[in-house]
Amino acid sequence: MGDKNLGAAAKPGQHRPRPRSPNMQIYRPQLTSVLSVVNRITGVILSAGAVVLVVWLVAAASGPQAYAVIQDAMASWIGQVMLLACTFAFFLHLCGGIRHLVWDTVHGFELHAIYASGWWVVAASLVLTALAWGGRAWLGS
Repeated sequence: MGDKNLGAAAKPGQHRPRPRSPNMQIYRPQLTSVLSVVNRITGVILSAGAVVLVVWLVAAASGPQAYAVIQDAMASWIGQVMLLACTFAFFLHLCGGIRHLVWDTVHGFELHAIYASGWWVVAASLVLTALAWGGRAWLGS
């Protein structure tokens, strides 16, 4: 304990430098690391979306004028982009969570299964987002 020699190749009295964390400028991002970061980002987006949902509910409870202001903002192109982003973030976070639940059962840890499930998370999120927005258009809202 306290010995600064790291590994058998170091000679007595010789210190080897400690390994450094991977540098993002050197290592190519992998699907698993990208999905990990994106999962955190979607969590932040969903938190912001929850605040917007509360504002929308308060406006609805406040009366028709306040509600109309929020509805106009949501109907604008930027509001629609934000709603689309929140929808995709929801499904990506949901599918990523299901992937982690499968991992909790100690399944899917082979390298090919990890990458396959990662791509399934992305594909399922895109399909579910398209279905949600397609259903919205089909219902005429």
